[in-house]
Amino acid sequence: MIIVRVELHSAIDGQVTEIARMAIDNIGGTATRGNYRIRTLRGRSAASFTRFKVQREGRVHGHARLALHVWWLVAKALAAVGYSKEPR
Repeated sequence: MIIVRVELHSAIDGQVTEIARMAIDNIGGTATRGNYRIRTLRGRSAASFTRFKVQREGRVHGHARLALHVWWLVAKALAAVGYSKEPR
């Protein structure tokens, strides 16, 4: 499992606040192509994320796991759960 955390680091007091979290689970594939389940978690604090309440869920299939950097998987994961277009 890959956990992606977004942290806000205050320039004023140095406080670190986790404001988003996403889990990327390997659900199969081959040695070179991976399939993943994506879950973004509900909340805006580390305490709320530990309850692991799923806000959005999606899938990424056929990701070239050895040829592409992990950031490509993160970008595909965000698109898979609907964060590729800004809401109106």
